[in-house]
Amino acid sequence: MESLTLDRLQFAFTVTYHYLFPQLTMGLAPLIVIFKSLAIWKRDEMWNEAARFWGKIFGITFLFGVVTGIPMEFQFGTNWAVFSKYAGGVIGQTLAMEGTFAFFLESSFIGLFLFGEKRLGQALHWLSAFLIFVGTWLSGWFIIATNAWMQHPVGYEVAADGSVHLTSFWSLVLNEWAVYQYMHNMGGALVTGSFAVAALGAFYILSKQQVEFGKMFVKAGVIAGCVASIWMLFPSGDWQGKMVAKHQPVTLAAMEGLFDTTEGAPLVLIGQPDMEKKRLDNAIHIPSALSFITYQRWDAKVKGLNEFPEDQHPDNIPLLYYSFHIMVGLGTIFIAIMVIAAIWLWRGWLFESNWLLWILMLLFPFPFIANTVGWMTAELGRQPWLVYGLFRTEEGASHMVSSGNVMFTLLGFFGMYTVLSLLYIFLMLRRIEHGAEELTAAAAPVGGEN
Repeated sequence: MESLTLDRLQFAFTVTYHYLFPQLTMGLAPLIVIFKSLAIWKRDEMWNEAARFWGKIFGITFLFGVVTGIPMEFQFGTNWAVFSKYAGGVIGQTLAMEGTFAFFLESSFIGLFLFGEKRLGQALHWLSAFLIFVGTWLSGWFIIATNAWMQHPVGYEVAADGSVHLTSFWSLVLNEWAVYQYMHNMGGALVTGSFAVAALGAFYILSKQQVEFGKMFVKAGVIAGCVASIWMLFPSGDWQGKMVAKHQPVTLAAMEGLFDTTEGAPLVLIGQPDMEKKRLDNAIHIPSALSFITYQRWDAKVKGLNEFPEDQHPDNIPLLYYSFHIMVGLGTIFIAIMVIAAIWLWRGWLFESNWLLWILMLLFPFPFIANTVGWMTAELGRQPWLVYGLFRTEEGASHMVSSGNVMFTLLGFFGMYTVLSLLYIFLMLRRIEHGAEELTAAAAPVGGEN
């Protein structure tokens, strides 16, 4: 296997594994603030216990996110040194700010939240939870801004040596692509966090452990999950789709399996792209829907893949197509389930409906899959460019790192991350088990308010 392929595989593996943890922490952070706010507002110790409980899960997950994030930073200087030399004058700004501001804000206040409640009092303890949320979501912003510049480069100039330099900091951090991608990404993280809360609540109810807390978790998770799931379809998904149509039309064609330019283009529900015959087999579609969704006209022209030179096509169109449709399919299922659960909750049926509680519990891993294929869609769609329209992927890999070295380290990552996975699962199971023992039915007023 050639070195470039291994470089891409290694980074794809490390970043995919790493993002399993931040998406959960970014999703849990606003929910912890809500739990803490309810504790103070209602003077209800049970919501305080809920905030502490999920704060500990947040802390463990945050630690694993830090550990798995470090190798990616080194890969910029090893496997992708040519790219770092080319674009470091731009993306170095946001990556440095993520580490200097957001990460330290997040890591500092998680310690205060977990261990400083008695000394801080309720008001300052709430503030520490809020600052964790700010740090977590600010960290996401800087990372999204970095990726958005690679998707839609703005605010730069090309230097005499061929590298790019930043000309406008605000253009970088307020990139139009970054705004819409951030709203879509953070909605996806909230889906993960809310589904995790609802799933554990369903487990506690079904196992008859801490049933009252289970009901609290299910209620909070279903309400947040319903809102977040709908948000992912509209408006955030719609906005992000329009950005792709505007700035990466070849990517849109590949995502939809559209080979020929079409007026009144259909929206494909099911089909298999045939790259040899350049067509979509066994397609089931909604006539003219893609044109309307993209351009708000039923007869609008949507460019197909055959409109663009083949050297501008995404490298792996079938994988991009299937990733996009898995993401959309799972998102549709999430909306359906959460809307049903919200109606059942409103009617007072949910906690007695074991079949629906089982669905909520077993649904837990699927937001991770949906977020993963969502990022695959974004990154596969950008290919064959590292910086869209400016710098091709094949130009960015280091010539000093051999394929043997990349394979050796890739196998090492597989081994280490397998161990980390087992350790994380062990710690989570212990937290869930001991958490059931620690959670109490105390309804005493929250004391010590400042």
